[in-house]
Amino acid sequence: MPSLTTKIALGLLGAAAVAAPAAAEWKPVKPVEFVVASGAGGGTDQFARLIQSIIQKHELMPVNMIVTNKGGGAGTEAFVYGKLAGADPHKLVFGTNNEWLLPLVTKSGYQPDDLRPVAAMAVDEFLLWTHKDAPYKDAAAFVAAAKEKPLQVGGSQSKDTDQILSKRIEYATDAKFTYIPFKSGGEAATQLAGAHIEANFNNPQENVGQWKGGQVRPLCVFSPQRMSYDQKVTADMSWADIPTCKESGIAVEQYQMPRTVWLNAKATDEQAAYYAGVMAKVRETPEWKEWLARTSQTDRFVTGQAFADQVKKEQAEARTLFEKAGWLVTN
Repeated sequence: MPSLTTKIALGLLGAAAVAAPAAAEWKPVKPVEFVVASGAGGGTDQFARLIQSIIQKHELMPVNMIVTNKGGGAGTEAFVYGKLAGADPHKLVFGTNNEWLLPLVTKSGYQPDDLRPVAAMAVDEFLLWTHKDAPYKDAAAFVAAAKEKPLQVGGSQSKDTDQILSKRIEYATDAKFTYIPFKSGGEAATQLAGAHIEANFNNPQENVGQWKGGQVRPLCVFSPQRMSYDQKVTADMSWADIPTCKESGIAVEQYQMPRTVWLNAKATDEQAAYYAGVMAKVRETPEWKEWLARTSQTDRFVTGQAFADQVKKEQAEARTLFEKAGWLVTN
C-alpha cells in the first residue's frame, strides 16, 4: 500500500499536470517579409499590399509586415529568395501559378518543391476579347475564322499565361493563332482597342476600360460557371451576362490564374497552418470582399493538401502542353 507521503507526491504531480498550460500556438516573433514576385504596382504587388493593410487594420498578426518587390526573371527572383530563406518562417512569397510554371519554361534557379504552398486566395478570370467592329459575333465564329487562316492575337509576355491559353485553344479546336507578346496586359488592351490585333485573353480589369468605352467586346469567359457580378458594366451587359467558353463551343472549360502565398519548404505544419489561418481571416473582411468585387476576381480559398494536389495536377498538365509546344526546359 502506498505511504501517505507517496500519495501526497502523486497528488501534487497530478495537480501540476492539470495546471500545466498547453503548448503555445506558433506565432511570428519578428517582422514578416512579404516577398512579391512582380514589380511595384502589378497585380501581385496589389494583392500582397492589400493583405498587409488588412492584417494591420484588423490586428491579425502580432508583428509588422514589410513588402519587398523581387520581380526579376518574370518573378523567379522572389521564388529563389524564398528558397534561400531556409527554415526562416518569417518570409512569405506572394505569386500566382507562375511558381510552378516558370521552372518548366526557363532556367529558374529553383524547383516548385523548394517552396511550400500556404493558400490560394482568389482567381483571375481570363476572357476572349475582340474588337467592337470585328465580324465575330460569338466565340464559335471566332474559332471558325481562326481555322480558315491564322488570326493575330496578343497578350502579356511570351510563354506566360496568355500564350499558354492561346496554345490550349489551338490544341482543343484546331484554330491557328499568330501570338504577339506585349509588355503587359494593358498594352495588349491598347493594341486590341486600336484594332491592331484580332483578340486578346485579358483578365477583366485589363480590358474593362476599353469595354466601357465601347472599343472591345467580350466573347466568353474560361470558367466552369458564368461570373457572379451582375451589375451592368455597359448599357446592356454585366460580367454575369458573358457566356462561358464551354457553352460557346470552345473545349477549354477552365483557365484561371490563382493568387498564391508560399513559405519555404522547410516550414513546419504548424507554421503553414498559422499563416493559412491568418489568410482565412483576411478573406472574411469587408476590405477583401470589396477588392474582389472591384477587380472582378472570383473568390476561391484553397489550403493544405488540397492546394498541394492542385499544384501537382496543373503542373503535370502544363508539362504536357509545354512539351508539345516545344517550350519545355530542364532545371
